[in-house]
Formats: sequence, C-alpha cells, structure tokens
Amino acid sequence: MTTITTSVPIQFSSTTTATLSLLEKCKSMPVLHQIHASVIKSGLTSHTFLMSKLISFCSNSRSPSDMNYALSIFNSIEEPNFFIFFTLIRAFADTPNSLQSILLYSKILSTLEEFHGLEFSIPSVLKACGRSCAFEEGRQVHGQIMKTDIQCDPFVSNSMLRMYFDLKDIRSARRLFDTMPHRDVYSWNSMVAGYLKAGEIGLASEMFREMPERDLVSWNSMIDGLVKHGKCELAREIFEMMKHKNVVSWTSMISGYMLNHRPKESLDLFRKMLTSGIEPDAAAIVSVLSAIADLGFVEEGKWIHSFVCRSKFLSIDSGVIGSALIDMYSKCGYIDNARDIFKSISHRRNIGDWNSMLSGLAIHGLGKEALEILRDMERMEIEPDDITFLAVLRACSHGGLVQEGEMCFKTMCGKKYKTVPKIQHYGCMIDLYGRAGQLEEALNILQEMPFEPDVLAWKALLSSCLKHGKIEQGRFAALRAIELAPKDSSSYILLSNIYAKTGRWEDVAKIRSLMKERGIKKVPGCSSILINGEIHEFLVGKEIDSDVIKKLEEMVFRLNLEGYKPDLDQVLVDVEEKHKESLLSFHSEKMALAFGLINVNRVLNFFERIFTYCLQKETSSR
Repeated sequence: MTTITTSVPIQFSSTTTATLSLLEKCKSMPVLHQIHASVIKSGLTSHTFLMSKLISFCSNSRSPSDMNYALSIFNSIEEPNFFIFFTLIRAFADTPNSLQSILLYSKILSTLEEFHGLEFSIPSVLKACGRSCAFEEGRQVHGQIMKTDIQCDPFVSNSMLRMYFDLKDIRSARRLFDTMPHRDVYSWNSMVAGYLKAGEIGLASEMFREMPERDLVSWNSMIDGLVKHGKCELAREIFEMMKHKNVVSWTSMISGYMLNHRPKESLDLFRKMLTSGIEPDAAAIVSVLSAIADLGFVEEGKWIHSFVCRSKFLSIDSGVIGSALIDMYSKCGYIDNARDIFKSISHRRNIGDWNSMLSGLAIHGLGKEALEILRDMERMEIEPDDITFLAVLRACSHGGLVQEGEMCFKTMCGKKYKTVPKIQHYGCMIDLYGRAGQLEEALNILQEMPFEPDVLAWKALLSSCLKHGKIEQGRFAALRAIELAPKDSSSYILLSNIYAKTGRWEDVAKIRSLMKERGIKKVPGCSSILINGEIHEFLVGKEIDSDVIKKLEEMVFRLNLEGYKPDLDQVLVDVEEKHKESLLSFHSEKMALAFGLINVNRVLNFFERIFTYCLQKETSSR
C-alpha cells in the first residue's frame, strides 16, 4: 500500500541544491530527462520535494507524453505527499486522459481514514468526472462533499454545477442550484452557460432575466451561446442592450455571424467595432478575414492586412492571423499575395500556415506547386496531418493530376505517415477520378471505401456525370444523394441539368415538379459588390434598377462588337436562343459589375466637373 506523507523534512545537500537550480532553469522536456537521469544516478529519488518538482514541470504542458512521463515518476516514489497527488489530479483533469484524475483520487482515498485535507483536489476531481462522463463516480464525490463543511464553499458548489452540465444531467444541476446556500454571479453564469450548452434556450433566457446581478461574463455567455444555436437576432438584441461591451462581446458577435454564414453582417459589425474605439483581438481579425474571403472584397482585406502590420498588439506571424491572411488572399484570387505572406512567416510557420497555403493552391488548381510544398515539408521534417493531405489531394484534383493524386493517397496511408484516410479524403479521390472522366474508378472508390458514402461523395460523382454527359450513372448518383439529403436542392438541380443537357425536357419538368411538391426551392444566385464602404447585393429574379439594365445592355452590345459569343449550352432551360442570351445577360455577377461601372463613371464624372469648375474659376480670375 502506498504511504502518503503530509510533512517531510527537506534536507538540501549541495547536490540537491544544484539539481533544484538546474530545474529552475529548465526549459524543455529533453533537458528534464537529463536532470531526471542525474537524479537517479545521484540516488536522490527518495527526495520527495525534488521529485515533486520534476512532476510539476511535466504537468505544466498537459501534453499526453509529458503527463505519462510524470506518471512514471510518480510510480517510482515510495511515499508521495499530498502536493504530488494534487498536482497530478489537477493536471490530468485538463487532459483527454482525465479519468486518471479519478483513479489517483481513489488511490489517495484508500490510504486515508478521514476526508480532511482533500478539499483542494475536489474541484479538479469534479471536472474530471464531467469530462470522463463518469456519472456514478461524480455522484459519489457529491455524496462525500455533502458530509463535510466544504459543501458551503461556492467554488466547490460551482464545480459540481459544471460537472452535472458536462454529464448532461440538467435536472440534478437545477436541484443543486436551488439548494445552494450561497449563490454568486459565477453560479448564475454556470447555469446560463450550462442551459445554453444543452440547447435549452428558453431556460437560459429565463435564468438570465432572473439574475440579481450580471457581469460581462453573463452577457458574453448569452451572446456566445445564442449564436452557436443560430439565434443571431436574439444575440444581437442582447448585444445592443449591453451598456459596457469589451472585445470579447464584439468578437463573439462578429464570429457568431460568420458561424452562421452571414459574412456581410460580420464585416459591418467589425467596422462599428473599430469606430467604437475597441482594439480588435486575433479572433476578431480572423473572423473578419474569413468574412472578406467569402465576400471577395480584397481591398478590405488589404486594409486589414495593413492594420495588423501597424498594430502593437497583433502580428501576422502570431499563430492564426497569418493563416487567415493566406486564406483570404487565396479565396479573393490573389494567390501571389498569399505566397508573399507565406514567405514572410517562414521562420515561425505552424502546420496551419502550411495547410492554408496548400488549400489556396488547390483553389487555383496549382497542383504541382502544392506537391512541391509537400516535398518542402518533408525536407524540413514537418509532419503533415490529415488536413495537409486533404489540401494536396484537392490541388491534384483541380489540377488534373491523377497519378500524382494516387501517389499522395498511397503516401498518406503508407508506413511513413500512417494517416488513416477519412471520408473527405475518399471524396477527393472520387472527385479526382470524376473530373478526369475516369468514372469507373470513381465508382470503385465509392463501393470500396470503408464508410457508407455521404451526400458529398455522391454529389462529387453526380457533378462529374454532368460534366461528361453520363446520364444513367448521374441518375443513380443523384437518387442516392437525394435519399441522404432530401431537402438539399443542389442534387435535384444537378439531376435536372443532366436531363436538360441531353434535351430530356419531360424529365426536367418531372424533377421541377417533384421539388415543388416537396417544398424545395433553389437558392437564387447572389453576387455582391463593395461601393464606398457599402455592400450592394444582386439576386437573380429580383427587380433590377433601370440604370443597371441600361448598363447591362451597353455591356452586351460592346461585347458583341468585340466578337463575344455567349455559351448557350450553359442555359439549361427549354427556351428560344434569343431568350437564352437574355437569361445569360441577367446573371447576378453581370448585374453587380454593371452597378460597379455605373458608380465608377459617377465618381469620374464628379471629379471631372470639379476639375472643370476649378479650371474655369482660375481662368476667370486671370
């Protein structure tokens, strides 16, 4: 049986003092391994204080390998003290192996006759129970707490609240809250956050209204929880009600809009954040760069880039901002700018930066460059992850590099990397073969993959069938996709387009009728343009301003004079040729472009009038 010492006389010999001095200067695990070896060689393993320092250093990183090393040191100690136990219990509670905290707590309990002295470890043990879904163990710890005075400790009570919400036992959490003798703002916040996490929006809102006092955490928790459940309007109402907003408040709302695919609102709110005098943090910058990437407003992105460079608190090479800039420039079509960012952070690149660059090259179909970057990673001994291989496979697919894509897939599965392919990797291989017209190989992947194909896999095959005019294979893929996602309009549209491309208009009508019967509507094409800081959106089928129509007609007329011939095969409806040309003219992108040209001309005319006025005034003064 392990004996636990509560007080050990510490004797500092010259060797011990020297070892402790080395530990204070230690900065890495390899150095600690050397110090530990010296401790063993010097016969100092019985020095509990010294061993506890070794364990504390390992526990600071919380990494699985370091925690396993800490546990091996612990197992070599004959008489560990309370401090060593508490250090390990607290550290393991924050790791994926949180169950180890409960095992250590159980071990320490078996050596004691009374509970006294263990209260410092209780919050960590409760956290471990919640993270490990250890319901029975959590109830037992709760029972122990109720037999002692620490049940009145708000910190312990709040830890129990969090545990029950982690265990998804909302009723027990509410019963505990109602019986708590002392409820502070943290208790109320825990209830609000717990209800939101469980998706109980009504109960969270009710609890929020009943709070006797609210701090910033209360308001921010509500905003964060609501946007995560798609309640952006309700979150915005609470945001506007706040008298004092901090950077977390703004960032939660900005990120929330992006989480719900509303980049326009995200960008608008970011502008308001700047005018309010709040300095944005890295999370806000990343979210707004993502919004700009979705909208394609590269000039806004360039301004954010320069803002980051001027900022005292932000840096391109400080983690995720560099990756976000690479992603933004790539999606806006400025791959050279993305390359420049990637090169500028060469001394501090993380795996996210490499993956962002690879993804950008994939968007632009630059498969050979992506493969070269993968080789650079191998030369620099940077281990690729599953996202890396996914990006390279997409680059090969978009670049038509079938053999290279096959080799990449084999490499990731090989002895060197041993990366287990996910369904997304198989989807890339389906897309790779499909784009190249090798539909049999694509279908073989679908049939042989160790997963049930998802809707994206079938849609990848369906798109390839549309491209290569394979009716029966496309029909089969479409039916499977519709079966998996009956409310997704894209599968119906793709099948309809396959029929339309081969002139099977009766089948097109049947698909359209089926969509109407099931209440499925096609999402209209939408294009946006930024003019003087304001976003203007254009949707197909919406009423168009007369000035835009005139400019569109002018554009088409001038294009025709230059010999432009529209590709009428892209209009997959049964109408006359002239009407097809008209439909192509009123594409949302062309409408946005026409609006942009109108406003450019207005600006030029404005400056021309000013110039003429100044010239006339100067002439008259002479």
